[in-house]
Amino acid sequence: MTVTDGSGDLWLRRFHPAPKAPARLVCFPHAGGSATFYFPVSAALQSDCDVTALQYPGRQDRRSEPNVDDIGVLADRIAPVVAPLFDRPVVFFGHSMGAVIAFEVARRLEEQGHTPAVLFASGRRAPSTRRVENVHQRDDEGIVAEMKAMSGTDTQVLGDEELLRMVLPAIRSDYRAIETYGPVDATVKCPITALVGDADPKTTVPEADEWRSHTTAAFDIRTFQGGHFYLSSRAAEVIALMREALRGAVAVG
Repeated sequence: MTVTDGSGDLWLRRFHPAPKAPARLVCFPHAGGSATFYFPVSAALQSDCDVTALQYPGRQDRRSEPNVDDIGVLADRIAPVVAPLFDRPVVFFGHSMGAVIAFEVARRLEEQGHTPAVLFASGRRAPSTRRVENVHQRDDEGIVAEMKAMSGTDTQVLGDEELLRMVLPAIRSDYRAIETYGPVDATVKCPITALVGDADPKTTVPEADEWRSHTTAAFDIRTFQGGHFYLSSRAAEVIALMREALRGAVAVG
């Protein structure tokens, strides 16, 4: 079941609505990803919290909308949509590009007095680190090759030429957004937990550890066996961490 927020805003997805849950989990997809990536997380945690996933413009039912190829613009647009969710403790989880968007949204919300209980930054090096990347400048075949190498896109999509051509503009836009972002030295007040695969070609463990310089609160780092999408094979462990953080947030109040 897909549920948007009460105003019909298409930014938010609730697959298993839990309006009376004591806490909320807000999930931010990776480059080329959509809210449905977090359907399994929602199914697993529906008895613990209200799981909400972001749906960026340019994909699935928002395919007719213009893509947004700037992280700051995305964060500016997302922050006011997420702010009303802070009527109870909120945990942010972002994977890859989603980790950076979650960080930038947290920065904006903290200026309004809304601080996440925890920010999980998964599969992404810290904002202050820098690599020269140009996937967004490649031709379509080059972008598809990158998607296959990262194993982050449904194989049915990669094998369906018509569907693939439909989603490539959004994927290119996402890569442009994340590859032109930073470096940024800002901090947030909320605790950060960095999650990283030990064989991730996009993020080394030292690069993930640099997230510690972006919080004035507690920091933790967890390393998992696997590549960029380690969380697909280590889902049970990642979900256990989320559940622990959510229960801790409720206990603190």
